[in-house]
Amino acid sequence: MATSGAKRYARAIFELAQEDGQVPAWARRLAMVRDALTRPEARTVLSNPSIAARRREDLAGALVEDRAGPQGRNLARLLVAAGRLDDLDGIVEEYGRLADEAAGRVRATVTTAVPLGDGDAQQLTSQLSQQLGREVRLDRLVDPQIVGGLVLRVGDRVMDASVATRLRQLRRQLANV
Repeated sequence: MATSGAKRYARAIFELAQEDGQVPAWARRLAMVRDALTRPEARTVLSNPSIAARRREDLAGALVEDRAGPQGRNLARLLVAAGRLDDLDGIVEEYGRLADEAAGRVRATVTTAVPLGDGDAQQLTSQLSQQLGREVRLDRLVDPQIVGGLVLRVGDRVMDASVATRLRQLRRQLANV
């Protein structure tokens, strides 16, 4: 879940990307910056207070400039200077949500006990798109604790068709008899 600080950064980046017509390019750039700056060896150096702040900013910029260009370099320097490396995942997540919302897409998350196959995922995505009348981006999670079935989240709605939930319901019914 994105923090309020991550949401502010994501919104600012998204507005800049929209103005420049570079929403997809910025999504890739953000992923590259996150991947470079959150590696354990990079994080150790970039969050080390015994290294001068200016030096850490220069290192962050150098780590991403080849892959993310000058804009990515500037973002990396800014995040290190502001101490926001821990917000990178939230920034990327929120940026993706804003981009999907602007494009009329909706994100859904399906959680299953075992990995959902590509064919099943495509079928579920197709059915959801048809029902919602919008393009659906499906994220797949695996949680063996649900035993079987699935849990589907679309926005703030949840459909829980998991075996674990059904067993809890049965247990409650039996306890009330």
